[in-house]
Amino acid sequence: MKITKILVANRGEIAWRVMRTAKEMGIATVAVYSDADVGAPFVRYADQAVRLGPAAASESYLLMEKVIEAALKTKAQAIHPGYGFLSENAEFSDMVEQAGLIFIGPRAEAIRTMGDKLSAKEAVAGFGVPLVPGSKGAIKGIEEAREVLKSTGFPVLIKASAGGGGKGMRIVEREEDFEDFEEQMELAVNEATSAFGNGSVFIEKYVASPRHIEFQILADAHGNIVHLFDRECSVQRRHQKVVEEAPSCVLDDALRSAMGQAAVNVAKACNYRGAGTVEFILDKQHNFYFLEMNTRLQVEHPVTELITGVDLVREMICIAEGQPLSFTQEELHIRGHAIELRVYAEDPANNFLPDIGKLHVYERPDGPGVRVDDGFEQGMEVPIHYDPMISKLCTHASDREAAMDRMIRAIDEYLIVGVQTTLDFGRFVMQHEAFRTGDFDTHFVPKYFTPDKLDRALDEGQQRAGAAVAALIQQGGKGTSVPSSESSASGSKSQSTWRIRRGAPS
Repeated sequence: MKITKILVANRGEIAWRVMRTAKEMGIATVAVYSDADVGAPFVRYADQAVRLGPAAASESYLLMEKVIEAALKTKAQAIHPGYGFLSENAEFSDMVEQAGLIFIGPRAEAIRTMGDKLSAKEAVAGFGVPLVPGSKGAIKGIEEAREVLKSTGFPVLIKASAGGGGKGMRIVEREEDFEDFEEQMELAVNEATSAFGNGSVFIEKYVASPRHIEFQILADAHGNIVHLFDRECSVQRRHQKVVEEAPSCVLDDALRSAMGQAAVNVAKACNYRGAGTVEFILDKQHNFYFLEMNTRLQVEHPVTELITGVDLVREMICIAEGQPLSFTQEELHIRGHAIELRVYAEDPANNFLPDIGKLHVYERPDGPGVRVDDGFEQGMEVPIHYDPMISKLCTHASDREAAMDRMIRAIDEYLIVGVQTTLDFGRFVMQHEAFRTGDFDTHFVPKYFTPDKLDRALDEGQQRAGAAVAALIQQGGKGTSVPSSESSASGSKSQSTWRIRRGAPS
């Protein structure tokens, strides 16, 4: 079926990004929005827009019936869920199809299978996919845990079956700590129940210094499955990614091929259709193990697009229309190196806590090999109701070193005044010896990052950014109200904590 109109059931940069591809394909778009997003760029860009409700996601973007009603009312034929919100909700996928609409994503059964870590492990076990040693199912008591520990040994990880983002997860490092094991299990169960409504937990051998590597896959309805190579996602805070790159600098051709085939096998295990990501952990000996599958488009998908030249959103739409993949595995090649920095409205110097406010100055970087996926403009507020990501800043170059240097240049040109951001942290990462040499793992942030090191590392970019924003402040921010140094000195907390390198009076 040829799709002529798509409703995008999301907001911000991902909604805008999906709509741009749809426009190139001659497909009309419908935006849905909350009161917090009235007048946002993605709402203005769409051909039609439908209000869902108040700012809170539970009263707007998460209302499945209202989203489907908006699609039917505007005569959209398909719904693209983006990521977050309803993108991995099997019930929503079912409801969309029951309404006679096309869900641009996997079938509900694949979402259910891969949405639970235990069912996911069970599904892939028969397809030769390496699994971390551990329990075969949910642990029902301390005696069963004792039996599992005899085969795994310590350290071990207690994990929530329905978990993510570090919730419902506990590490028990030594056998001497076994007395504490039952208490840690209870804590993990309680946290998992509170966060996911599912208290099932299981035990895995803890890989002490892992690298987090994932593979992008595409699968059509005709049995064709390809992987689009790997992304390294090891620079994280609170078990959530901040810096991603493609490809990983630690994989050789043989290991990349083996992991890619394993990713394809995971897709086969759940009869997958659409775009998805298979995540692995890699230990120091380069053994890899299946972690989970994300049944949606990933935040970091731009780096894959940059190194392959494939528009993943276009492929998702074509797959949803019933078309076969337009290329084979042999036709895909890695072209250069790409890096993504998630630009969050967070203060790295204050444990990466969110920092909301108005974007008094917002100047994007530009030039060769720079891509900015965002949903903001100067003068907009960063709302408290949603994830605090402002943009995805990506650079692409012929090799990894050039991509890192280009990222530093882009960070220096990216001027944001009004909120603290992860831009300076990104510069710290790009300059750090461990990252530049590729000798790092998921403990990069706790191992290397402290606010005082951040300050020392950023002297090079400070003068240029400070001078540029000082000029903007003197000009009144190009028509935007920008606080003066006097108002900053006696003003709100957010103003008084701005830093000169990001264009704010100190």
